[in-house]
Amino acid sequence: MNPGIIIAVLLAYFALLIFISRITSDDEGNESFFVGKRQSPWYVVAFGMIGASLSGVTFISVPGWVATSQFSYFQMVLGYLVGYAVIATVLMPLYYRLNLTSIYSYLEDRFGFWSYKSGAFYFLLSRTIGAAFRLFLVANVLQILVFDAWNIPFAVTVALTIALIWVYTHKAGIKTIIWTDTLQTLFMLIAVVLCFYYVADAMNFSISTAIEQISLSEYSKTFFLEDSNSANFFPKKFLAGAFIAIVMTGLDQDMMQKNLSCPNIKDAQKNMFWFSIVLVFVNLLFLGLGALLYIFASHFGITATGDDLFATVAMHESMPIAVGLFFLLGLIAAAYSSADSALTALTTSFCVDFLDIEKKEKRKQVSIRKRSHILFSVILFLVILIFKLINDESVISALFKVAGYTYGPLLGMYAFGLFTKWKIKDDLIIPVVVLAPILSYVLQLIAPIWWGFHFGFELLIVNGALCFLGMMMIRKNN
Repeated sequence: MNPGIIIAVLLAYFALLIFISRITSDDEGNESFFVGKRQSPWYVVAFGMIGASLSGVTFISVPGWVATSQFSYFQMVLGYLVGYAVIATVLMPLYYRLNLTSIYSYLEDRFGFWSYKSGAFYFLLSRTIGAAFRLFLVANVLQILVFDAWNIPFAVTVALTIALIWVYTHKAGIKTIIWTDTLQTLFMLIAVVLCFYYVADAMNFSISTAIEQISLSEYSKTFFLEDSNSANFFPKKFLAGAFIAIVMTGLDQDMMQKNLSCPNIKDAQKNMFWFSIVLVFVNLLFLGLGALLYIFASHFGITATGDDLFATVAMHESMPIAVGLFFLLGLIAAAYSSADSALTALTTSFCVDFLDIEKKEKRKQVSIRKRSHILFSVILFLVILIFKLINDESVISALFKVAGYTYGPLLGMYAFGLFTKWKIKDDLIIPVVVLAPILSYVLQLIAPIWWGFHFGFELLIVNGALCFLGMMMIRKNN
């Protein structure tokens, strides 16, 4: 594909995002940046959250997983529904009742200073690594497809990528992102639907025939109930999905910041209900596309698998140029819809949780927020360059997984806060939240050797339980 065409499409895409930013940035106040003045329409938030909950990693990886895991991921998606129900009925009423800007403020009210700072720190660490990882993947794709041909260094590609995000988020923050995420979700869904149609058409399949071929294929097995030690065992996947949803949505400033921008709790709950329902069908669409891509690959002798499959098929000579362009747009939309909200959430958490911005003079607050926004843009830039210097897929993936371990202590702390009445010795919480992820990692290593058991995503539950147990040990007697 001609790099010039790709650049033209990307420039047009970002021009549209910047235009949306300008019409939504009616002021630069912190209330607008942090919670959108709590005026966001729930249906816009719900639609935009689909793109934010997915990412460039999901966009290319979920279809690729189908070869090795079939539709087992859908078991986890069904678990998400339980998790989202808990968020809507337990966590969101708490956040709205306390009128929170940062959700980690709850930990200070419940336990104390060090619990609060620990929770906020783990979010900053997790989101920084996660957002950098996702942007790194997209920047790599752009580098290979476009910028290498023009001899533009990778660092410049990354700098331009982050600069564009900063441009359309620095004024109104979450208020802008609510609307840009909606646009980016739309582009992502158009890309998936269009690719599904053209891949089916290339094999002379109607849509109904394509669905029939998917259902008859070896890839369509969804429920795994035979082997309890398998990572795909249904109860394990389902429970993991429920707790992942609770932690990575309900205990995540990035995702909850969008919900907190709704006018009231009823609108926020409607948003969560419809978002969860639509997300189930979107994930099913990704899995169906993955099966169809592998069927296509067998027809045309394509050997690519995993993360390389979607890109290889989209750029295949049998595909119209529109498929390749929409694949790139969908990938970029998925990546940017999670990265822009992550940057805003990181800024919000840092300002509220560590700089106590709400206690500063009004005239200084906007300046502090803007400097923090630039700071995290620079941090993301540096972390992505570190990933490039490492240039080892297994090491980078390991770092990404490490970020996932840090959600376990958040699960444990919030569970202890919500389901017990005990206070804790707050100055002892740091050893607890450090040891819980370490012990979880050790357990994951020894379980296959000692018991023949392989942990999957459900290790998050174990991590949270260890933190909960640790807090039991440091609880106050009175």
